[in-house]
Order: sequence, then C-alpha cells, then structure tokens
Amino acid sequence: MTTTIKSPNSNKVKKKSNLFKKISAHKVLYFMMIPGILYFIIFRYLPMFGLVIAFKDYNIFAGLWDSPWVGWQNFKDVLSSPDFSNVLFNTLKISFGKILIGFPVPILLAILLNEMRCVKFKKISQTLLYLPHFLSWVVIGGIMLNLLSPVSGAISSFFTATGIEPVNYMAQKDSIFWVVIISDIWKESGWGTIVFLAALTQVDPTLYEAARMDGANKFQQMIHVTLPAISSIIVLMLILKIGKIMNAGFEQILVLQNAVTMETIDIFDTFVYREGLGRGNYSFSSAVDMFKSIVALILVTSANKISQWLGEEGIA
Repeated sequence: MTTTIKSPNSNKVKKKSNLFKKISAHKVLYFMMIPGILYFIIFRYLPMFGLVIAFKDYNIFAGLWDSPWVGWQNFKDVLSSPDFSNVLFNTLKISFGKILIGFPVPILLAILLNEMRCVKFKKISQTLLYLPHFLSWVVIGGIMLNLLSPVSGAISSFFTATGIEPVNYMAQKDSIFWVVIISDIWKESGWGTIVFLAALTQVDPTLYEAARMDGANKFQQMIHVTLPAISSIIVLMLILKIGKIMNAGFEQILVLQNAVTMETIDIFDTFVYREGLGRGNYSFSSAVDMFKSIVALILVTSANKISQWLGEEGIA
C-alpha cells in the first residue's frame, strides 16, 4: 500500500487557483467594488499620514517634515485647555441626547410604516419623511429661525394668540439643547427608517399569525415578535451610533450656534474648526481630532464586545 504526501507548495498553488476561480466567477462584483475601495484609500487611509501633525509644532511655511517634533506636548495642551472640559461635556450631552431620544424614533416610524396597508399613503408618508434628509443644515437652520423667531415665528405667534409671552428659543441656553435634538430627529429620523424597514421585510409572517392565535394585540406583537426579530439590526445600528458619540454634528451646531449659546452647545468639531482654521493652530486641532478618534475606537470596540457577550452578532 502506497501513500502520497502532498507538499505545502501544491496546497498553496491549489488555494491560489481556487482564489482566482472565485474572483473570475464574480469579476463584475469585484469590479464594482473598485470605486468604493479607492474612495476609502484616497479619502480615509492616505490622510492618516497627516496625524503626524499632532506630534509636531506644525508650521504651514516650513512644511510637514521640516516642522519640529514636540512629542506629546500638544495632547498635554489639549487636556489642560480651559475649554476642553466644557467641550467634552457638551459633546457627550448632545450625542447621548441624540441616542437616547432620537435613536428609537426611526424604529417606531419603521414599524408604523410597515403596518400601513394603503400602499399609496405609505409611499407619500415615506417621501415626506425622507425629504428633510436631503436639505442642508443651512436650510434647516433657516427653517428653525423662521419657526422660533420671537417676532414672526409660527410658534411665537401661537403663544401670542394664547396670551403667552414669546421666547427666543434660539438664543436661550436652556432651550437650545432641545432645538438641536428636535431638529436632528426631524431631519434624520425618516432616512433612518430605511435600514429597519428592510429588516422588517425579513420577519416571518407566521410568527404574527401564531401571536394573533394566542390573543396578542398589535402592541404585544411589536414587543414579542417585531422587536426581537430585528434586534440584531438594532444592536448593529446602536454600535455605529456609539462610534459617532464624539461627532455631535459639526454642520448642525455651526449653523445653530451663536454668541449667546456657544458655551452650551460648543462641541469638539466646532472647537477644532476655530482652533485649526480660525487661529491656524493646526497641531493643537490635530491632537484634539486624534483624541476623538481614539475615544471613538474604544467606544465602538467596547460596545461590540458587550453586544457579543449578550448574545448578539455585533459588527463582526
């Protein structure tokens, strides 16, 4: 009886041939991936070399490589900055507010849209919900100013008609937080339903039939059938939201911010914008941005691990 021993080189050749066969079989899909891969390489990975600015006293005239190294000094300056604690608190407050208040809204909207039986009304509702997403924050800011203006705003006019003195909510430290949260929900909640609506199409209809036979009403079906069925998607989207906690919405805050409310809603992004482009302190702003990225990486990794410990798939 003779035995044949396969060499490691033959296994490698076989694996390579199988890989090429798979690529050639799906060459159209791989070709379609090229623009996305190039986008991430050019706009995501190559700019990472600019992180070296955070460790230098960067001078725009001397250039990146000729600017002197300062080590961790920029990070020390960031942590000792008098604005750092306030900016950190505002960023976390606004981000957690958007998650706690705004994150459930697309889920509820998706469930409500999924329950609609009139197809025409459902399409009209979806279009109206998606529309604010395509408006820029400059337009949204103008709409909020017109709505909340103490002189000619619709809400102020309503208060005046009911005998209540109108308030300039855009210039109140106590109310500007809610303006930020509500405007973000109005703009993005409709667009956020797309993922959850797609997930709801995969729910087995027989589960609802079994629940109805057991006497479950619509609310009980939502609690015991719908939400558990799309729980993995909910957890995935929540992890992605947690990864963006340090990004509380630069364009939105920049538009809604003014001299009175700056202290209340000043976040890392607007802080970096002022320090970097406003004052030309590029090394300091790069250190702030790198701090944000490190914290975001820790948060998304931790959230993913916790979700896996709880039995969900998570990101990977």
